[in-house]
Amino acid sequence: MKPSQKRGRKHKRQDASSAENEAKDASLIEESPLPLSPEPASASDTNPSPSRRNRGRGKKRRLNNNNDQSEPSQRSPLPHQNGDCNSNGLIVSSAMASESIPAAPSWETVVKAVPSMDAVVKVFCVHTEPNFSLPWQRKRQYSSGSSGFIIGGRRVLTNAHSVEHHTQVKLKKRGSDTKYLATVLAIGTECDIALLTVNDDEFWEGVSPVEFGDLPALQDAVTVVGYPIGGDTISVTSGVVSRMEILSYVHGSTELLGLQIDAAINSGNSGGPAFNDKGRCVGIAFQSLKHEDAENIGYVIPTPVIGHFIQDYEKHNKYTGFPVIGIEWQKMENPDLRKKMGMESHQKGVRIRRIEPTAPESQVLKPSDIILSFDGVNIANDGTVPFRHGERIGFSYLISQKYTGDSALVKILRNKEILEFNIKLAIHKKLIPGHIGGKPPSYFIVAGFVFTTVSVPYLRSEYGKEYEFDAPVKLLDKHLHAMAQSVDEQLVVVSQVLVSDINIGYEEIVNTQVLAFNGKPVKNLKCLAEMVENCDDEYMEFSLDYDQIVVLQTKTAKEATLDILTTHCIPSAMSDDLKN
Repeated sequence: MKPSQKRGRKHKRQDASSAENEAKDASLIEESPLPLSPEPASASDTNPSPSRRNRGRGKKRRLNNNNDQSEPSQRSPLPHQNGDCNSNGLIVSSAMASESIPAAPSWETVVKAVPSMDAVVKVFCVHTEPNFSLPWQRKRQYSSGSSGFIIGGRRVLTNAHSVEHHTQVKLKKRGSDTKYLATVLAIGTECDIALLTVNDDEFWEGVSPVEFGDLPALQDAVTVVGYPIGGDTISVTSGVVSRMEILSYVHGSTELLGLQIDAAINSGNSGGPAFNDKGRCVGIAFQSLKHEDAENIGYVIPTPVIGHFIQDYEKHNKYTGFPVIGIEWQKMENPDLRKKMGMESHQKGVRIRRIEPTAPESQVLKPSDIILSFDGVNIANDGTVPFRHGERIGFSYLISQKYTGDSALVKILRNKEILEFNIKLAIHKKLIPGHIGGKPPSYFIVAGFVFTTVSVPYLRSEYGKEYEFDAPVKLLDKHLHAMAQSVDEQLVVVSQVLVSDINIGYEEIVNTQVLAFNGKPVKNLKCLAEMVENCDDEYMEFSLDYDQIVVLQTKTAKEATLDILTTHCIPSAMSDDLKN
């Protein structure tokens, strides 16, 4: 807010010490990190892949990574009070006009927040994404801009989607004209956090690292700082914490603790810190809700998730992820259901519906077991646990606080008998994984048939961001409900058919699951490649979903493969991971 110069000139003349104090006061206000009209910075977004199919289905509400278009809220001017106003726009009484004006207590907070503002950096990244439709090559590279901030240990935090599939990352400090090359130390896809460092000592000179604060309460003020679209300099938006619950993290396809705020989070704010009124970081801006009925809804990764990521990296020297319990559970709110399951009136919990065969807990837990408590914390019939005063949260929060390999004490009710088990927590193995860990996609080609594995990035590449509406129903059913029966099980599909004389009549087969080869089930892509390579039968028969079969003469098909690869400039018939 600009000081009132007009009223300042009407002030009584003060002595030299008062003038000196006023000059100091003016410098503090001028450097305040909370300007009236923040100036945003430009940033380019990831270009979404075009949808391969469009079935015209209804749209859903969805979360977007920092794509909210709402306007930042304006700060109210200072209220008019009795007394005169000095040259800095501060209200003082006439009795104090001739005396030196002491610094207001709130100014101490402003002074502490200034170094935090200087620790916010702009992240420049060049991405080269895999081409899931043509897995033997990558897409055209593109650039993006986002935000980050310096923490202790010569490290920088930003969002994982800000540096995903990076080929080069550069950082620029506030007020600097130099971009420094950065190294990516770890990427946590599930929590959407990445850890960077810079080898150049000059980058770290004169910058104090950001300090983390406690988890904020509802209605606590937050200030989001970053370099969003709209300009080149740092931008500040403010709001309050409006909700705190388990959120869906779009980038990692997981659910973790998150904060909802009403401050504007736009493209480029990704990775920027959210400060409390004491100048401490309480979260990282990472996504917003884009919907015609929603305004000013942004989401922040809170400090418990950030702390888990950092401690996980320091403990294992790499990111190992957030453990989960591989179960599906049912609420026990119906009284008749509780009686049928043998629960007494004072007992509460949730019923296990299904257990992942690959999960360690599958050795001790059984379907229809009632989970009463996790690590000594009682679970309610709706699956929530006490969080803070007047608040409850899903019990998955307790699991997310653990680390991979940790043990947890689970109390269950089985056939009216209470049992306790120590289970070892691990990463969840999904049949259709939420990400491929930055690795190039696997593929195998024979007679023009391109075989690959299904993942969430693959579905997003093939059908766009609305893949949950546009992808084939059977693939979506596998994605939402199927469980892997073994750790190495994959969902193998015919991605497309490269047209040739050898595959006449099969051209329209696309994204169809491969169930068996010559009567043997296909467990994963490597298994299929080995069976095809070692096939000595006269014919090769692929059993596909929807009761389709593909029959090819073995010798002719293998001979035609080389010509097809040459025609489409494909360097190899299989990806490198299948060769080893």
